[in-house]
Amino acid sequence: MSDTSLQEMPKASSLSRDVWNQFRVHRGAMAGLVIFTLIVLAVIFGPMIHTVDPGFMNIRLRNAPPSWANPMGTDNLGRDIFAQVLQGGRVSLAVGITAMLLALFLGALIGVLAGYYKRLDGPLMRFTDLFLALPLLPLLLVIIMLFRDTLRQAFGPETGIFFLIVFIIGITSWMQTARIVRGDVLALKEREFVLAARSIGTPSRRIILRHILPNVISPIMVSATLGVANAIITESALSFLGLGFPPDFPTWGRLLFDGKDFLTLTPERVFWPGLAISLTVLSVNYIGDGLRDALDPHIRGR
Repeated sequence: MSDTSLQEMPKASSLSRDVWNQFRVHRGAMAGLVIFTLIVLAVIFGPMIHTVDPGFMNIRLRNAPPSWANPMGTDNLGRDIFAQVLQGGRVSLAVGITAMLLALFLGALIGVLAGYYKRLDGPLMRFTDLFLALPLLPLLLVIIMLFRDTLRQAFGPETGIFFLIVFIIGITSWMQTARIVRGDVLALKEREFVLAARSIGTPSRRIILRHILPNVISPIMVSATLGVANAIITESALSFLGLGFPPDFPTWGRLLFDGKDFLTLTPERVFWPGLAISLTVLSVNYIGDGLRDALDPHIRGR
């Protein structure tokens, strides 16, 4: 093994450590990471500890205040709000993460193709501009109204609406990722290591997979964190408008929609799911800020 290889190995192996060290000094990012981890653990393992059925109705305990048995009280039908928030968190986070993955795939694919192939740049960017110019919320409402009943009959009321919401959020959230990735690819394809690979006849597909994509991971990861937050907010907005999941399938947005008519009587029905949405979105945004700073070589090199 050459001396050059021996010198490069510690640098490569220390990259992840440098990123973590830079991320760790960002107080907001660390606080966001702790809060988001606690929320994820709560929605995953909480129903195993607090075993109350979120759909169980006890009319004698309707609109009950918080107690040991019902830490967040009950709704107008006697259902446990804490159990509903935990169950709703599973759905909201699943929608956010799945829609984010779809948006990242579309955005990275279009961004790489537009940045690397000059003949595709114009058409793909005009296609991206078209989506950016669309009024997204009215478009989402129209798509849901057109295809909701069909998917419910094909996959069931919960699964069908889940696929529909994930799909429409994913296909309307990829544009910023595409533009960021395209800009990075335009700069990367003129770098020496890419020109050298091209000069020896390396196929474009291999150059993209081995040299381009690994170097655009940073903006993709930052877009991923922000994409989760945006997807959760969008799903909550759709559910709040009554166009999301059915009433017996709680999400944080659906709980807000169901509790708005009882705001003066039991404000905790709106407070707890609203707090869950706010903490999740805020923590994810802070994680994204920390990742952006940690993955920035100029900041990391200070």
